[in-house]
Amino acid sequence: MDLIGAVTANTYFLLIIAVFALRLVGHAEIGRWLGTASFLVIIPLLYLLAGAVSAHRPFIYFLWLSLMILFLIVELAIDSILQLEFRSAKWATISYVVFFFAATGGMIGVAGQAGKWWTVTTVVTFLIMAVMAFVQRVKTGL
Repeated sequence: MDLIGAVTANTYFLLIIAVFALRLVGHAEIGRWLGTASFLVIIPLLYLLAGAVSAHRPFIYFLWLSLMILFLIVELAIDSILQLEFRSAKWATISYVVFFFAATGGMIGVAGQAGKWWTVTTVVTFLIMAVMAFVQRVKTGL
């Protein structure tokens, strides 16, 4: 289970890095499709959540997974299904970014269960994703 969490976290981070990179080079529509496809990481996250009880995980582990699952559902609803243009409202953008980093930051903890190497790898991909998030926001406004 630990390896599934680590691979899932890094896969999601790499997908989101690709979304941000595609926006930066002017391929926002491809990025939108890739972002929608990133919702599929919910499958291993639900598996991890279901297995967490029998693995006697601490409460924080459930919180990390629940935040990420909830973020994925909200992201799919507002960005892909309803296609709400919320990024122009400062309060909505700030709320969204806080939620995004809370959810993805928790995935570092999930990945960390697989060991030190996975923790380091996940922190590095998280930091790249974080920098890319702010760079592409400044450059594209998305």
